[in-house]
Amino acid sequence: MTPPLLRRAAPLILTCTLALGGVQATAPTAPTPASPEATPTAPVPVASPPAVSVSTPAAPVSAAPAAVVPAPAAPVAEPGANLRGLWIDAFGPGLKTRAQVAQTVADAQRMGVNTLFVQAIRRADCLCLKASVPTVTDPDLEKNFDPLRVITTLAHARGMRVIAWVSVTGVGNTAAPNTSPAHVLRQHGAQAGAASWVVRRPDGTWQEGRDTWLDAGIPDAAAYMAEAVVSLVRNYPVDGVQLDRIRYPDGDVWGYDPKTLARYRAETGRAGTPATTDPQWAAWKREQVTNLVRRITLEVKALRPDAWVSAATITYQTAPRPGDLNAFARTRTYGDVLQDWPAWMQSGLIDLNVLMNYKRDTVAPQADWFDGWNAFALSVRDRPDGARTALAAGTAMYLNTPDITAAQARRAVQTGMGWVGYSYRTPTAGVYGQRESTAQGLKSVMNVLGAPGMPLERPLAWTDAPPTVRGLLGRVTGTATPGRRAVQAIQQGRVVAESVTDALGYYGFAALPAGKTEVRVSGQRWADTIPERGVVRLPDLLVRDTPVVPVLPVKR
Repeated sequence: MTPPLLRRAAPLILTCTLALGGVQATAPTAPTPASPEATPTAPVPVASPPAVSVSTPAAPVSAAPAAVVPAPAAPVAEPGANLRGLWIDAFGPGLKTRAQVAQTVADAQRMGVNTLFVQAIRRADCLCLKASVPTVTDPDLEKNFDPLRVITTLAHARGMRVIAWVSVTGVGNTAAPNTSPAHVLRQHGAQAGAASWVVRRPDGTWQEGRDTWLDAGIPDAAAYMAEAVVSLVRNYPVDGVQLDRIRYPDGDVWGYDPKTLARYRAETGRAGTPATTDPQWAAWKREQVTNLVRRITLEVKALRPDAWVSAATITYQTAPRPGDLNAFARTRTYGDVLQDWPAWMQSGLIDLNVLMNYKRDTVAPQADWFDGWNAFALSVRDRPDGARTALAAGTAMYLNTPDITAAQARRAVQTGMGWVGYSYRTPTAGVYGQRESTAQGLKSVMNVLGAPGMPLERPLAWTDAPPTVRGLLGRVTGTATPGRRAVQAIQQGRVVAESVTDALGYYGFAALPAGKTEVRVSGQRWADTIPERGVVRLPDLLVRDTPVVPVLPVKR
């Protein structure tokens, strides 16, 4: 067992009158097939000490989640290098009966993988019985059966890890709607008026194909999504969670719900409705996604510091050159679906990045795209605290022949990355095209991946501990605009990290060294001690919007 959240009512040090200077293809989603790219109405429960009243200014700033402390020069091990995984999706057989789950685990063991990424929350519904979201309404699901609990038990008995895979913002599909009255789209769907949480285009439309997405810029929706993920860690002995569809939909035309626009105007001071091409509008929406990742990670780590937090990330088309973050900012990953996953890696907001590197080597220039994205990810994995984010290449088994799958997996692991295949249910292009059975496809891909020199030639144990095991979480309250306030973490007189508050006033850091840390937000400062293990939750701060002291300038 891991230690519980460290709740600190004291020693809180508040200094209110300082005299200091200013401061490709995305993962498939439905049965075609659904891949990583798949929650109750209350916000994430937070037990905090009473609010502390202070005065605060509201100064819009750009999100800067990455810390700025220089990394040590000592060599570090490559976390994730031994990861050999399979995605287990729930859009067909594999998880719906006890017999299917037993077969899935037995096949995975024969194949030689050590980690199962099990679809848990599919579309705001769960292949489980104890999440904050309702159970999936699927006639093929065995009655009173809890797939997540059973597969975790069976996999652990065989030495495999289980990561609960969650579709975060993707919550509905018109071809297969959840019929539970408790489903989020019953209370907060597109027809719910002011209570709707659905992400919209400028003309108010909301469907992307057959899919429905929630808007990360709506505070209650963000809290709902965070609680859905946290509920799995609270109720199941999973080894971690994977955040899928942690983004806006494709198209770069989303976020136009009136509530989202009102927040944007309040936090930035801008009037009118932003154009879809407005870079400041895009940056603000990108912050909402990063803020949601931060909140989920810190809440998960507060429950279990040893739980892995992973993301299934987008790698569309041509990759940036290794280390070229300016080139990354010109990709569709950053500019269209608004994922800034290099910043998530470098600031400790994810422990494991599984690239959805779904390419076909037989289609030029996709082999170069595949290798390029792997090289870029490896070049930006270092964190300022000296740790490294674990990396794995997620490959599209369903688009390729077994020999191509094996070649891609081998190229990835030769660079020090792990490998995850999509998917157990569709392990080859032949199975996906209905030219062979799943059993036939599994046999052929096992033979090739298990051949001499291939990634599954011999069993490997993946026993790495996640790099993020501690953090700091706080919240400002008492103001109509709690979001987008500058936050700095200071150790030994240096600004070691900076960020912004989210829509509900939450802020936090995940990659800081242990020790005494001063936090400044809205012109105030206080201090606490970050432990070697666990998450410090600072008391809620009741703020007033009056100028006091600016944040410190960053000394680089």
